[in-house]
Amino acid sequence: MGKIIVFCNQKGGVGKTTTAINMSAFLAEKGLKILLVDADPQANATSGLGIDKKTVTRGTYELLMGIAGAENIAIPTCVENLMLIPSSVALTGTEIELVEVENREFKLKKALEPLKIRYDFVFIDCPPSLGLITLNCMVAAQSVIIPLQCEYYALEGLSQLVDTISLVKKSLNPNLQTEGVVLTMADFRTRLTSEVIKEVKTFFGSKVFDSIIPRSVRLSEAPGFGQPIIKYDRFSIGALKYEALAGEFIERNREDGNGAIAGFQNSAVEAGKQRQQQDLSSGAAQRIESNQ
Repeated sequence: MGKIIVFCNQKGGVGKTTTAINMSAFLAEKGLKILLVDADPQANATSGLGIDKKTVTRGTYELLMGIAGAENIAIPTCVENLMLIPSSVALTGTEIELVEVENREFKLKKALEPLKIRYDFVFIDCPPSLGLITLNCMVAAQSVIIPLQCEYYALEGLSQLVDTISLVKKSLNPNLQTEGVVLTMADFRTRLTSEVIKEVKTFFGSKVFDSIIPRSVRLSEAPGFGQPIIKYDRFSIGALKYEALAGEFIERNREDGNGAIAGFQNSAVEAGKQRQQQDLSSGAAQRIESNQ
């Protein structure tokens, strides 16, 4: 049975979508079956995986409004084992349309529940707000991953997000947990980055992932080419850090007894390692040629 996880932070520009895309891609490369749901009207996860959001005719909007089922909306991406439920501008007015709908907070949960048997993990990329769409995402999920930029202003709204998670757990989804905090856009040349990391670890403790994502030009460029970093520049520092994050995520879920990881076949792991080794060999060869 798969696990549904939401990537959430009401502050924009913290690396939320970048983290959702690249964690999905690296986990899929390792052989896990991943579904990424783009629940943001900006549709950045959709375009970041090479899908033109202007061409989307069925996506998260149709899913939430009950117009189409999830199994008929999910589309393949450039990464094997990674499927996407795309977003479009149609999602913009969803919160207004759902206001008077009965059980409106449970629409996404009902739509995604049948897919848990088909995927190891279902990831949801939320909009940068704490509105009705984000509420639907939290109700549908079993846990929350909080991407957090290593800057002072990123900490200001953190308490509000934590309070919202607690409120949802208390009133709508008692099983909701904090999966972890991913620190992003770290610039280790500055004292501020070290201070933010220290403060976040003091607050969240072991929930903070050890893998910290640095500021990276290549990570910033990749969405413009419609590719996750694993496809755009497999050997960049950003790619290596997201690969480490994916490995850490797997180990945490293995330790927690997650069924998706516990049943993860060794053959899939080995296949993923072989693909990585082939990529590394190919990349090394290309770099040697370019230096000749």
